[in-house]
Amino acid sequence: MLDPGYLIAVLVTVFAITFALRALPFAVLGPLRQSRFVIVMAAWMPAGILAVLAAATLQSTIDLDGRVIPALIAVAVTVVVHLTSGRRTLLSVGLGTGTYIALLALV
Repeated sequence: MLDPGYLIAVLVTVFAITFALRALPFAVLGPLRQSRFVIVMAAWMPAGILAVLAAATLQSTIDLDGRVIPALIAVAVTVVVHLTSGRRTLLSVGLGTGTYIALLALV
């Protein structure tokens, strides 16, 4: 059986490391909030991440099925709905997914 002192030491160490790793980004980001770099990254990073995810998804879909046209139409529907509906993500992704599924069912 483990020594209780050893177990407490391990738990305290794990807690301290976890707390430090969670708190460190907030402590560092505080002074940088007015930095031009952080402001630009906050504006562009979400779109960049979504673009990379969309490209990876499209690539795997096209490689798997070979159906390029339904995927591109669904992407176009998603973008148009997103831009015209006040950037409602759930609505645009839902309609884009529904379009893709409907087109696959028709083809």
